[in-house]
Amino acid sequence: MSKSALAFLLLALTSLLVAITPPLATGAAGDFLGTACATFVLLFILALIRGRRIKFNPLLR
Repeated sequence: MSKSALAFLLLALTSLLVAITPPLATGAAGDFLGTACATFVLLFILALIRGRRIKFNPLLR
């Protein structure tokens, strides 16, 4: 896992935990943190896809 993927995973988990705590779960702050969590999850998935190594064998004919 790349460093950026790990960072996005930690950001997503942190924003999710803060979003579901009772004092912040209501109102605009909860909505904002839920949106931030979804965004970070999407960026995490994209970082995983981008970080995948594609092996190329030049000897194939």
